[in-house]
Order: sequence, then C-alpha cells, then structure tokens
Amino acid sequence: MKAIVQDRYGTADVLQLQEVPEPTAGDDEVRIQVRAAGAGPDVWHLMTGLPRFARLMPEFQRMRRHPRGRDVAGVVDAVGANVTHVAPGDEVLGIVEGSFAERAVGRAALVVPKPARLSFEEAAAAPISGLTALQAIRDVVRVEPGMRVLVIGAGGGVGTLAVQVAKAFGAHVTGVASTSKLALVRSLGADEVIDYTREALAGRWDAIVDTAGRRPLRVLRRLLAPTGTLAIVGGDGGGKWTGGFFRQILRAPLLSLVTRQRLRPVIAKETGEDLRALVGLIEQGAVTPVVGRTYPLVDAAEAVRYLERGHALGKVVVTV
Repeated sequence: MKAIVQDRYGTADVLQLQEVPEPTAGDDEVRIQVRAAGAGPDVWHLMTGLPRFARLMPEFQRMRRHPRGRDVAGVVDAVGANVTHVAPGDEVLGIVEGSFAERAVGRAALVVPKPARLSFEEAAAAPISGLTALQAIRDVVRVEPGMRVLVIGAGGGVGTLAVQVAKAFGAHVTGVASTSKLALVRSLGADEVIDYTREALAGRWDAIVDTAGRRPLRVLRRLLAPTGTLAIVGGDGGGKWTGGFFRQILRAPLLSLVTRQRLRPVIAKETGEDLRALVGLIEQGAVTPVVGRTYPLVDAAEAVRYLERGHALGKVVVTV
C-alpha cells in the first residue's frame, strides 16, 4: 500500500510517498481503509523532531516509526477478535497511528462510528482537535452558562471547535482571528469577534482559551478576570530544545500558586469516552468541524508546508 513515511527529521521535504507492507489488526484493533486524515501540529512535531527534548520520550519514538498522521476517517475493513462495537463496512472516525496511508491500524477503543451528517473530510478534522477543544472548555475552563470566554485563534483547527463547544455549553464567546477569518468565526456562533490585525485586545474575560500560543503570559493575565482561568493549548514558540514547554507546562502552573487566576495547560487525553461525547455534540448539530484546505495523499508534504505558515482556516485534511 502507499503511505507517507520519513527516514529522518527535517522539513516537509523528508515526507515521502512509498510502498509499505499493509498492517494487520490485533485482537483489540481495527484496520481502516483511510478516506481522509487530519494534518495538525502532531504531524509537524514528529516530522521535525521539535522540540528536541521530545525525542527522548519513548512514546515519541514509537509514533515516529509509523507513517505520519493520526486523525483518521474511513471504512473499517478488518477487526480483531475482541472488537464488537464496529464491524467491517462501518464508516468511522478516530485516532490511529499512520493515517497518511491507504490503510491504518489502531486501538478499537479510539475508533467510533462516524456521524452520518459529516463527510469523511469533516470527520477527519474532528478527533484530536475536537478532544482538545472539548477538554479545554469542559475540564480546564469548566464553562458554565453565561460565562464570558475569549478564544484566541478562533479560526484555526482547535479554535473553530472551541468556539462551538463553548457555545454549546452556554458561554458568551468572543473569537479572536485575522480579517479573512472573521466571517467564519461569526458563522460558528461567536457573540463577538475581534480582528487582532486591526485592534488591540482590551477587556476582561472569565476564561481565555489561547490556541495561538504566541502572547506572553503577562498580556493574557491582564485580559483575565481576577479569578479567571487561562487554558493554554499547545506549546508553540520558544527554542528548538524546549519549544513552549516551560511556558505551558511549568511557568503557567507555577504562577497560579501566587495568584487567584488559574493558568493551566491543555494536554488532551485521548479516550473513547470523550470521542463519543464529541460525536454526541456533532450529532446534535451543536458542533461541525471546519475543513479549510484538502490535499491528496501524494501532496501531503505540501499540506504540512501550508500548515507551517500558521494561517490555516480550520483544519487541513489529506484525502486518500
């Protein structure tokens, strides 16, 4: 079968379309004929090996041995002996290793039926970004009806979903995005929008979900209510060795010890229970994944190059 693989760390040039052996499903796994695969920061980190400290993690090395890609949508073509909730022929979405390929195998626990209202491309945009948005809003911010929530990066893969999840939980949402994305953010249900290219952020919010990762903590804290919560998604910025690790994982929680504000990283937990909760919101019509650009498998490297520029509208998706 054809798959996107790499033999070294580097730029998108290291991504190559090659023939590789077809994977087989173990007892607790499913094999999927891939129709679409999401391209997100996880692809970039594994491709570049950045930040470098991540290369020391066994999990990082294990994922690198597979073809690229983890978000998946497609059709089940084989199941293991212990799998009962999906069967060959079912349309599914989920998280597997190596979804930039014609077939991919993963844990059945992280594969769920695809909502009929979604295309395969929309379904591939949902799993990782959707879990991140759901857990940021529900578990870190702990949104309650009427809460004022600021979503920075509201036009991106996680941001578009965070706006919708926050609205589904009853929040009053302000979305921050560039000029070209404002109409989209409004259409997702944002009560207010701010064009960061034309106006400075000013005001106070009960909670901030920062999906952009570029603004200093001191700036974000000035926008946060005295007892508000800042949810930091991703660890962008910083140097090649640590990236945004110290800002996100260490500095923000340490600052929380000396202030009434809660400053918390969002480290998404990949669980079947939350995938089903996300699918429930999609089936209710409360959430719809946004697909910005699609690229065929042969052009997966170009999809990552576009992603690197940092201006993607919604999620970038590779089609198979």
